[in-house]
Amino acid sequence: MECIAGLDPGRDKCGFAVLQSDGTVLWQKVIETKALEREVRAAQEKYGFTRLVEGNGTTSKEAHARLTRALPELIIKVVDEYRTTDMARKAYWRAKPPKGWRRLIPVTMQVPPEPVDDFVAVILATRYIKENYHE
Repeated sequence: MECIAGLDPGRDKCGFAVLQSDGTVLWQKVIETKALEREVRAAQEKYGFTRLVEGNGTTSKEAHARLTRALPELIIKVVDEYRTTDMARKAYWRAKPPKGWRRLIPVTMQVPPEPVDDFVAVILATRYIKENYHE
């Protein structure tokens, strides 16, 4: 089964994830932007993906150029990331429900206590998989 990587590039940090073509999340992590090439290369060696789906946000062009130079064999598809941060917050709370007194406050009124960029990467890769592998 083929693996697909998702990337939500940012100035200081990036969301990064690897999924199987059936949508199963194998790995997700928030990485430092300065380590982008090293992290992507290490994940590619481990999971063997040949495609990376990248969000078209703030630093997309810079990330695309860096990855193209470092990993010229990698197929990079830039996609629209409209509303993915809101979707990622919801996914975060589904994966990590609030505990203690926080569970009394609706999650729509809370901000996740950690970055959700890795959840954005999962959403980007999932969208790509749905459009290209499933009907």
